[in-house]
Amino acid sequence: MKKAMKLTLAVAMMLGATSLFAQKFGQIDMQALLLSMPETKEMQAKMEEFTKNLQDTYETMNVEFNTKYQDYMKNMNTLPESTRQIKEKELNELSNRRDEFIQMAQQDSQKEQARLMEPIIAKAQEAVNQVSKSGGYTGIFQTGTMAYLDAATVTDILPEGQRSLGIDPTAAAAN
Repeated sequence: MKKAMKLTLAVAMMLGATSLFAQKFGQIDMQALLLSMPETKEMQAKMEEFTKNLQDTYETMNVEFNTKYQDYMKNMNTLPESTRQIKEKELNELSNRRDEFIQMAQQDSQKEQARLMEPIIAKAQEAVNQVSKSGGYTGIFQTGTMAYLDAATVTDILPEGQRSLGIDPTAAAAN
């Protein structure tokens, strides 16, 4: 009975070791995949336009503030106290609005970028999933995230992922 148990344990260990070696692992640089996608270039163009619109609004606010500030400075000594206080209050409010706009614009910009990137990331992830399944990979690692990984034991699937998305890997590498 003990011999049968030992034999079963030895066979199980050998099968476990054999199945470990039969596993296939890959790696991919998702950043490189995303940057090679034409959708990312389109997203960057949309973000530039979005940012330009925010900058234009900020410039308009800045011009309004500077005009009123220069007018205030030019006439400060001749204004009655009540008018001067009203103008100072107005300048403070304009300055606060401008500061609030900067904060809101940064938040809006981050939200817009996340909104535009979401479908691009999903498409890239689907390509990785497709390549992984069709290539029989057990696991795909993000390039550079492992403390140690023997590069000879993994396959870089970036070119396959790019082909899956209809991107020429040699042209993408040249960019």
